[in-house]
Amino acid sequence: MAPPPLLQLKDIGLTFGGHPLLDGVELAVAPGERVCLVGRNGSGKSTLLKIAAGLIESDRGSRFVQPGATVRYLPQEPDFGDAQTVLAYVEAGLGPGDDPYRATYLLEQLGLTGEENPATLSGGEARRAAIARVLAPAPDILLLDEPTNHLDLPVIEWLEAELDATRSAMVMISHDRRFLADLSRITVWLDRGRLRRIERGFSDFEAWRDDVLAEEEREQHKLDRKIVAEEHWMRYGVTARRKRNMRRVGELQALRQARRDYRATAGSVSLAAAQADKSGTLVVEAKGISKAYDGRPIVTDFSTRIQRGDRIGIVGPNGTGKTTLLSLLTGVLAPDSGTIRLGANIEMATLEQSRDSLDANATVADTLTGGRGDSVMVGGTQRHVVGYMKDFLFSPEQARTVVGALSGGERGRLMLARALAKPSNVLVLDEPTNDLDLDTLDVLEEMLADYAGTVLLISHDRDFLDRIVAAVIVPEGDGRWTEYAGGYTDMISQRGADLFRPAAAKQAKEKAFVADDAAATAAPAGDAKAVARRKLSFNEKHALETLPKTMAKLQQQIATLHQKLADPALFARDRKTFDETSQAAAKAEAELAAAEERWLELEILREEIEGR
Repeated sequence: MAPPPLLQLKDIGLTFGGHPLLDGVELAVAPGERVCLVGRNGSGKSTLLKIAAGLIESDRGSRFVQPGATVRYLPQEPDFGDAQTVLAYVEAGLGPGDDPYRATYLLEQLGLTGEENPATLSGGEARRAAIARVLAPAPDILLLDEPTNHLDLPVIEWLEAELDATRSAMVMISHDRRFLADLSRITVWLDRGRLRRIERGFSDFEAWRDDVLAEEEREQHKLDRKIVAEEHWMRYGVTARRKRNMRRVGELQALRQARRDYRATAGSVSLAAAQADKSGTLVVEAKGISKAYDGRPIVTDFSTRIQRGDRIGIVGPNGTGKTTLLSLLTGVLAPDSGTIRLGANIEMATLEQSRDSLDANATVADTLTGGRGDSVMVGGTQRHVVGYMKDFLFSPEQARTVVGALSGGERGRLMLARALAKPSNVLVLDEPTNDLDLDTLDVLEEMLADYAGTVLLISHDRDFLDRIVAAVIVPEGDGRWTEYAGGYTDMISQRGADLFRPAAAKQAKEKAFVADDAAATAAPAGDAKAVARRKLSFNEKHALETLPKTMAKLQQQIATLHQKLADPALFARDRKTFDETSQAAAKAEAELAAAEERWLELEILREEIEGR
């Protein structure tokens, strides 16, 4: 027999601006259940979580919590009230019988002393303090709204381990796929005001969602065809008894009403970066660069070579200098020593992590147009701002909405819209996934996959990094940075240590990513360490892709020439043509042999790198 739920919401309804946000929502959470709540930005996820926490009232429906059960809610933006210190804020969340030492323990684990003034905390520090406050009482139910926002990777992994060990029931909202897949056992999907539930974790959600939407589309198609058939009968078949006619007229009206009441899914975000002309093959070359602040080394003797089409991720704990390194590589900051060389014809588009560049008092339209008329330049083409807004799921009515009234996800989409309008061949993205819903993340990943230029990316989203980047740069301590081939998971495998523990110097040296293609190519083919230190260059990847076509073309050319030489009378009839054809065949055969040898070398190298 299933245990009674600790928390139960029944027939929850809520309307905003005349439109139903929640319509008959039912949610039950039993002891120990781990539920992820998913849905698009603006679908009402955070509102539903606040109703579950008892912070806001619904228009209709009921909320029930088992007597004696404790509930703790983690908001996206914590309110520190009049707390004088972080420790006082965390201890204020404890119940009468809770252990006060746990508050101190959690703050230590999260890198805080407890003596900090809440008014001076950074976004990441405020989030860690709020996490300590909800975890300290070991509540029966945890309601977590974007718990990984503003956290770096070590803290995210620590939080995962802590939540995995807790006995609390959980309802989680997050854009971090890896976090949801690792922790959730039940998925509830808030879509168009209704809640659907599957007794499986997030890793199975997307396939199930696609099946549900495909079935819904089939049902709507059947409804449309039935309406067409009934309308045809209305025009040509009203000849039978009046009673039956009236019944069918009523049925047609009901079908039409069902079609009017149907709420279709919201459109997809349409992301496309306005692309400039190709940059040069070399995009960035850094040689022995160093940067320090107040005597503290941020970057020490770092070298890399970034070529056109590369996707480079920069990861690491907060405060290690990721943004500083990115600013050095893009020429925004000058190094204290060493040299930075940017390639030819570089056009950069930048998405900052901070939303401070958005004027909270400006409208959405003015933010995109710069306050100049109602048109926006997108890749050198003039578009009406409302049409461009629709690509990013903004309604026409939101053109005059001030930025300060937008949700976090909407501000994230606005930043993307502004950055992608500028023609570029280098995209510089600092935490682009913050506050974006899963559907928008999917489209962003597809856009980056199709982007012909170079991508430099800072992110704490492990799944996003694995899907996008081909190399990862991580800090090793004391300003040292090491570059690893592959995504985040590949980096952890090569490094032999997670980001909590700096890798040993010898290990880092052995596994360091060698950006100088000439030096890497000069290593002996049998030297496994040399292979592990490098990746395929842009030219090598291009050759792997194009050589098969070149070989096929040469084979066809050789076959044609040999067919011509097969004519026994050609030598006697036209000696000059025979000689020219023989020479062309010999040249094509030599080119084919060289191409085959080069392709074989590259294929062996690729297999060794991927199988290292």
